[in-house]
Amino acid sequence: MDETDGKPEPVDYDRMMIDLVEGKTEPGAPGHNKPIYDWPRHTKKRTFVRALEGTYAHMQGMVNTQPRVYHSKDFKWEGGPQSYGKPVINPMSVDIAQSIETHFHAFAPGGYNKKHGHMNSAVFYVIRGEGYDIHDGEKLPFEAGDCMIVENGCVHQHFNSSDTDELITLIMKAKPLFLFMHMVFQKSASMPPQEPVAGWEEYGPPEDF
Repeated sequence: MDETDGKPEPVDYDRMMIDLVEGKTEPGAPGHNKPIYDWPRHTKKRTFVRALEGTYAHMQGMVNTQPRVYHSKDFKWEGGPQSYGKPVINPMSVDIAQSIETHFHAFAPGGYNKKHGHMNSAVFYVIRGEGYDIHDGEKLPFEAGDCMIVENGCVHQHFNSSDTDELITLIMKAKPLFLFMHMVFQKSASMPPQEPVAGWEEYGPPEDF
């Protein structure tokens, strides 16, 4: 008897996200006319670590000419409908950063995102609102002004606990450094919600970030 008999096949939620964004739903099928909320960071090809080519003088000169201040309003929000992300500092968007990734995350009142895990740790600074995380089954509440750490290899999910106010966080992590060292394992354990929070169908990310 095959050892896999009776065991369910693992669900590839990352592949499901890509299929959804690529329009696998046929016209006329239920839900085909609903908006498709895309997360390019999860469904499109990315530059995780840039190539380092040239002379030392060339590379140093390139770094010295890069701006040190980046305006978050110059970057676009992505995702939805219950949460949105705005990547700002990473090896693909700016030429000065090679080992760090920083982005904003906004949650509608009562919103949440997908459950997932990755090798790198991350620090969350809560800018606005209140919520909680589930880390390997443990609930961790937080509020504006708090810093929260997602430990290496932790399966986690983020939630906005308020029914009336949005939640805004700033995430900082050394993901490119981990990927450079071939610590590439990262998986989704659920799909992100495809329906808006009831009563917040018109929610959009903040314009002051």
